[in-house]
Amino acid sequence: MAYQVERLKVNYKTLEEFKQFKEYGQQELSMLEDLQDNIIEDNADSPFYGIYFADKLVARMSLYERDAKYDLYFDPPQTFLELWKLEVLPNYQYKNYGRALVDFAKSFGLPIKTNARLKSRGFWEKMGFKPVPYNVERDLSENPFVWLPHGVKLKDAKQDKKTTSS
Repeated sequence: MAYQVERLKVNYKTLEEFKQFKEYGQQELSMLEDLQDNIIEDNADSPFYGIYFADKLVARMSLYERDAKYDLYFDPPQTFLELWKLEVLPNYQYKNYGRALVDFAKSFGLPIKTNARLKSRGFWEKMGFKPVPYNVERDLSENPFVWLPHGVKLKDAKQDKKTTSS
């Protein structure tokens, strides 16, 4: 089944919908704070995307475009996407909502970086993401995974150490 991914408008209705997700835990996944910081009624340029089932928001993510000057992962350095806070409500898990959000992000054709939570490694690997060798200076206690479109490689860790130490 194909799901329709929508850019979520930043408004108070969306804020109320996000509260459903926070109720189920995963404090670090709560986008409430991000949303409150960005509230401009019905702003259509939000970084938030979601999937509705009937009138209920059942899956969501944040997707930020990052400029090449912030790229510490890809070779050659380039604009990339940072995928955050992917979450599917418990009653809707294992129905490909998460896959639909990830496939939507991949459709932009840009490399993607995300941070895998505990117990989510299998999901990200199934989606074609690869773990990045951890670099203390670069990753700041994150657990980065990347997706590489055709023609993009992971930056060499030795090259990265030279860049961060200079």
